[in-house]
Amino acid sequence: MSALPTDSLAFALLAAARIDAAVLAGQSLADGLLGRVDALARPAVQDLVYGSLRQYGRGDFLLARLLAKPLDVPEVRTLLLVALYRLETRPDAAHTVVDQAVVAAGELASGRFRGLVNGVLRNFLRQQTQLLAALEKDAVAAAQHPDWWLRRLQAAYPAEWVGIVAAGNGPPPMALRVNRRRSTRDDYQARLQAEGIAALPVDEMGLALARPLPVECLPGFADGLVSVQDPGAQRAAELLDPAPGSRVLDACAAPGGKTAHLLERADLDLLALDLKPARCRRVAENLARLGLQASIATADCARLDTWWDGRPFDAVLADVPCTASGVVRRNPDAKWLRRETDVASFAATQARILDALWRVVRPGGKLLYATCSIFPEENGGQIGNFLAARPDARRDHEEQILPSADHDGFYYCRLEKRA
Repeated sequence: MSALPTDSLAFALLAAARIDAAVLAGQSLADGLLGRVDALARPAVQDLVYGSLRQYGRGDFLLARLLAKPLDVPEVRTLLLVALYRLETRPDAAHTVVDQAVVAAGELASGRFRGLVNGVLRNFLRQQTQLLAALEKDAVAAAQHPDWWLRRLQAAYPAEWVGIVAAGNGPPPMALRVNRRRSTRDDYQARLQAEGIAALPVDEMGLALARPLPVECLPGFADGLVSVQDPGAQRAAELLDPAPGSRVLDACAAPGGKTAHLLERADLDLLALDLKPARCRRVAENLARLGLQASIATADCARLDTWWDGRPFDAVLADVPCTASGVVRRNPDAKWLRRETDVASFAATQARILDALWRVVRPGGKLLYATCSIFPEENGGQIGNFLAARPDARRDHEEQILPSADHDGFYYCRLEKRA
């Protein structure tokens, strides 16, 4: 708890510092850390958390040169990281940022680090030119990605890795998917335009917003006219494209965006699975908002004996767990929570899921393997190993979408089961 006014910058800096400290201690933003912040302060805190975590490599480099010795209070260190991010992005308000960071420091460790916070931030302002020149010569600090991550990108994408890194360090775009059962894309785009919201068409039913805005500001969102979904993620339903009436499995369904898109496109006998009850509730809530229906079950999709009734599926979506290396700008904690060994660990889980789900596809049916990763071991390498062991599988379509200013990074491979 804090005695600081929730509308103050000091409160936002302190709340962001505490969340960053929790992340660096191993917690994930997906655990609801931001949900514990006062609703009115949450947008400001979220901006500081996401920005400082995206630039953690940069802030870590600067602190190593501004601190005489390591800090033994993690929240003070993360307060400095958050304040440095704010100083770099709001140089016009430097005096206010330093003042409010010192006020926030008064809430930590009995206030004994207020002088240190003041001194470090003022030293940064005095030495900023020299520090930033040195930073640009450090690969990890300049790229704001772990060194092992950079090595993998450079090996896999020698011509594209710089652009991938730049995309991962920027704010994510915001795109919508119009619910074709309740509106047309042209009608909804006109409705946005009437409310002064600029958007451009993308793919089948997508709209790319000129600038992000809260979902509460989207006309008809609560009534199910539209969903927020990246254009790259919208490719899943378009590629699987089950025929009306098909028996379909969405094996790793939460939070339900791809499930809903499949049901918006056709009437289906669809079963949505996910591992945890809370995640299944999110699927149900999303479908209810959109006026859609599916069977939803809590299960480990790879343990067929716990959920499969023996009836094969015409189409299966296997949106498997992965490193999320293609969506790090939306999940900036992932870059610093992941370890290089996680790539092999995720690949092993993906292989187990893929092997199990292939058994539930009918002969002549199809399975769409999907990740939001750009590491080849989880994508083309995974599929290559699978095909080598499965003579009844044929690669029907494959695409690797690299992150850019317009969309996140995804991999898709559609497999056909030979009759």
